[in-house]
Amino acid sequence: MKINKYRDHYCGDVNESDIDKKIRVSGWVENIRDHGGVIFVDVRDEHGTIQLVSNDDNMFANLNRESSICVEGVVIKRDIDDYNPNITTGTIEILVDKIEVLGKALNILPFEVKTSHEVGEDVRLKYRYLDLRNKKVHDNIALRSKLLSFLRNKMENLGFMEVQTPIITASSPEGARDFIIPSRKFHGKFYALPQAPQIFKELLMVGGIDKYYQVAPCFRDEDCRSDRSLEFYQLDFEMSFATEEDVYEVGEEIFYDTFTHFSNKKVSPRPFKRISYRDAMLMYGTDKPDLRNPLIITDLSKEFTESSFKPFRGNIVRGIKVDGISDKPNSWYNELVEYASSIGMPGIGYITVMDDMSFKGPIDKFLSDEERKSLIKNANLEKGSVLFFIADKKEKIANKFAGLIRTELGKKLNLIDEDRFEFCIINDFPMFEYNEEEGKYDFCHNPFSMPQGGIDALNNDNIDGILAYQYDFVCNGNEMASGAVRNHNLDCLKKAFSLVGYDEDVVKERFSSLYHAFQYGAPPHAGMALGIDRMLMLLLNTDNLREVQAFPMSVSGQDLMMGCPSEVTEKQLREVHIKIR
Repeated sequence: MKINKYRDHYCGDVNESDIDKKIRVSGWVENIRDHGGVIFVDVRDEHGTIQLVSNDDNMFANLNRESSICVEGVVIKRDIDDYNPNITTGTIEILVDKIEVLGKALNILPFEVKTSHEVGEDVRLKYRYLDLRNKKVHDNIALRSKLLSFLRNKMENLGFMEVQTPIITASSPEGARDFIIPSRKFHGKFYALPQAPQIFKELLMVGGIDKYYQVAPCFRDEDCRSDRSLEFYQLDFEMSFATEEDVYEVGEEIFYDTFTHFSNKKVSPRPFKRISYRDAMLMYGTDKPDLRNPLIITDLSKEFTESSFKPFRGNIVRGIKVDGISDKPNSWYNELVEYASSIGMPGIGYITVMDDMSFKGPIDKFLSDEERKSLIKNANLEKGSVLFFIADKKEKIANKFAGLIRTELGKKLNLIDEDRFEFCIINDFPMFEYNEEEGKYDFCHNPFSMPQGGIDALNNDNIDGILAYQYDFVCNGNEMASGAVRNHNLDCLKKAFSLVGYDEDVVKERFSSLYHAFQYGAPPHAGMALGIDRMLMLLLNTDNLREVQAFPMSVSGQDLMMGCPSEVTEKQLREVHIKIR
């Protein structure tokens, strides 16, 4: 490295070729050990750790751990009995001639940096600058940097142009709650932070940009959880004169190349498996299926249309067949029943197939011979199979519970291969879904998506049957990307919004830019957005988004380090015409 005032070597780069050389390093004090007149100090920087040694008791006097220091000294060989195989510099040390404390740390630390990942999260986030010195935390952020660089190079090589879109924009109903910003200059009016660059990227297509991308910050004023934060980043891209197949090809290349580059796990080959939304909900109980789990959900509703068993009769019934578990003890099944109760199910039934293909279980006595034959055929039952039943009056609830039970069974039976990244594409989403609470239809996915069949499909009386050119990329049960072919036809767009209660005047007011731009030769266009935080979470095998961000909010939505959200002065409120109620 270039010689400067504070270092001519990084701590982790010093090696045996430097023995007998006088060098200068800088870093943070990790450990101080007094061995009866011989003082040892471990000093660390971003590249590693090296041991300092001195026979002068005064050399390290009043030195506190985590202070930043600059030292000069001669590199010497350690005694063979003192080798430390846990660090790259474990065979050498620096005999210190001179030390300068650059930034003194308090004597009492809020936590041990080396084990900060074991401390309560709120404390870690309050002292995040200390937490970042932990190697594990640091390496997560370093991987993020490498990932972003890789993705940018990938997009450039695919012919995409990086374009930055505004952070301060207009509020628009895009599915989540906006962060709004009061205007000082325009009394009573507000800006908003973008939930996503959705409208801007479509306008770029109208503006003649052929292939756009950016690493885009997105802001949504929603409750935080382990995998969702107020602020997150996505790799956003859009293409003019493109179909969904074009987007699939780009998405598959990005995901496959990224995950094979940054992980040694097996990655599903391209093209990724494609599953319609309807099939996903039926076979896996979710539109984010984990395909590492081999269990498949079967629709058994027809078998019980006229059943004498009231919980099943005329209801939506789902079945999950598991082979080879008939010898499980009652306690194993009781645990599953308890889990079903914990997620709100009234119970879960099951039958075991005996060697003579008869059934055993409390539900068996309610089954007719015809129903037994039908179950054997349609659920593909074999000797030793166990068939679990999930039922509800509403298909949505039956699917949800069946999906959760499938996942729980996969975990309990260790069916999930942790050494695989299994990707799939979920497509053919419904364009609309009925909101029972509000008594009207809403957009199911992205409101700017093109309906399959165009405007003619929207004139169909069967609104539930309208599908959209919408798609998600899913990996190991996680939604990794979401996108659509855009509705670039203004008449079609107006018709789509009218079906959810927005007339043309509302569309013109709330989406003024698109409304006018689409009157000037808008090209067909399509794209999607890949979740960067989610990609990192999978690569690092963590379910906590805050482990992959440098300065994350807490799960309650607070920045404990910066002390926000915070109060502002009365003067600031008056300037933006706000009064606290």
